[in-house]
Amino acid sequence: MANPPPEQRDPLGAPTPVPSVLLYLYTEGTLIISSYGWYIFFGCIAIYLLLQKLSDMMQSRRPHQTHTDLEPLLIVKQQEAMEAARRKMQAELDTQAVKYKEKQNLLEEAKRRQKIEAWESIQEGRSYRANTRFNQQEPGQPSSSNLTKPKSGKKSLATGFNALTGDGGGSCTWRPNRRGPSSGG
Repeated sequence: MANPPPEQRDPLGAPTPVPSVLLYLYTEGTLIISSYGWYIFFGCIAIYLLLQKLSDMMQSRRPHQTHTDLEPLLIVKQQEAMEAARRKMQAELDTQAVKYKEKQNLLEEAKRRQKIEAWESIQEGRSYRANTRFNQQEPGQPSSSNLTKPKSGKKSLATGFNALTGDGGGSCTWRPNRRGPSSGG
């Protein structure tokens, strides 16, 4: 057990009694420290390290504002560069839109001409469909009916193979059981 605190003395040198509450706190404090001192010591170190880590994390989350970030000339230059890039992209988009519009106008004009030719052929008594088929086929290209695919000289890999049954023409085959009345009662 721990030693009791030294007695207090009044100015004349006579001992004064220590209040019982202070004596109780002193004895309990020394008892706790003597029993759990190392745990308290390492716990304090762990709390200190944890607080250091948390403060570093909080500082890294804050936005870093340096002196160069706050320069008004630098901000103006960045905004001008962004505006120039936007203007360039908008100009490219406008040219693409003009090209697309011209292409659409040409297609509409071609469709309009085909409709006029079809109407004229109907008025003359010719067939409507034959005229459109003839116009769609270019004179330099042969029709698809005249072309035939060349046959390849390859043999098929497995002539008797059926993927569903695994029938490969070999001696080992699987056959399902006969469907009949089940045995049992």
